[in-house]
Amino acid sequence: MADEEIRHLVRIMNTDLQGSQPVMYALTGIRGIGLRTSRIIVENTGINPKEVIGYLSDDDVAKLDAAIADFEQNLPAWMLNRCADPISGEDKHHLGQDILMTLREDLNNLKKVRAYRGLRHERGLKVRGQRTKSTGRRGSTIGVSKKK
Repeated sequence: MADEEIRHLVRIMNTDLQGSQPVMYALTGIRGIGLRTSRIIVENTGINPKEVIGYLSDDDVAKLDAAIADFEQNLPAWMLNRCADPISGEDKHHLGQDILMTLREDLNNLKKVRAYRGLRHERGLKVRGQRTKSTGRRGSTIGVSKKK
């Protein structure tokens, strides 16, 4: 291990991961993968979770990439981040940029159908029932202004 050079950046799922971290913690740098799911992925590949990801061979990195690509089949439905997708009705797990694109699509859909939540998002107000009388004051304020 001392002879090998460490790779400071390891690219998995179009994401650069820090090569100095253990495999289990480095995988959490990918959007949509937390500690629990990274542990499941690493156990399915047979790689030591405490091994530093920068020292892994190209074959092991390819194994991790393949395991991440189809790990939906190894998880129960309640662990997926997109259960019962409104459009397709399938259970999915989005990773990386797919999470951001899906969120943007959902918000645009709420705005398009003029739902209450969509209107609140559109206006930049609180969405989840929080009080707005005294908090959330940013941008242009309405109310009393001091005399100079």
